[in-house]
Amino acid sequence: MYVLIIGAGKVGWNLARELIDKRHEVTVIESDPSRFGMVEEELEHSAQYGDGSELWVLERAGIERADLVLAVTGDDEDNILISQVAREKYGVARIVARCNNPRNLQHFELLGVKPVISATDLILRLIEHEVPKYGLLHLLDLPEERLEIIELEVADGSEAAGRKVKELGLPDGSLVISILRDGGGFVPTGDSIVQAGDEVLLVLDVGIESRVTERFTNRSSAAA
Repeated sequence: MYVLIIGAGKVGWNLARELIDKRHEVTVIESDPSRFGMVEEELEHSAQYGDGSELWVLERAGIERADLVLAVTGDDEDNILISQVAREKYGVARIVARCNNPRNLQHFELLGVKPVISATDLILRLIEHEVPKYGLLHLLDLPEERLEIIELEVADGSEAAGRKVKELGLPDGSLVISILRDGGGFVPTGDSIVQAGDEVLLVLDVGIESRVTERFTNRSSAAA
């Protein structure tokens, strides 16, 4: 796979190292002269100097044959521009963009730039995952496929507690894909028993979340 990385900060540099170690062909573009000097010293011919938002720089780096473009500069506007150019002008099929300021996520989405990686958003999701009894957690949204993956905790006294997976009465378009219990996880069968305190991962169609979550919550507690 040929990977073109724009931005040789800590993210871009480390990505380049890892991808090269995995025997992919990599070119990383950096516009800061001092930073480029350090990166070139290690990566040699895999590093190129220039402004990754300029067409001639991208073409010199071979964007026309890139299998994957990673726009990971420290400037969100540059990352949006690079992603749009890679997709619309050069027809790159796989593009990943970095969002430095989570307030700009909506701009990436409005302009059709995806997937977008926000370190802040990822850390917040990790915090939510680690905080006990946080409730519903969105693990992954797949808007093009109209699917989402959620994780929720089975409440004591809920309809789901003590039932077999096949007896949960989940609506069409939802599926239990994993149960986390006592520090471990497993892929359940229809006869697996769901217990209070379990963390259940489900994949579901967009729009049925409330119909799914009501099975796992204690309605009397919620009403109180």
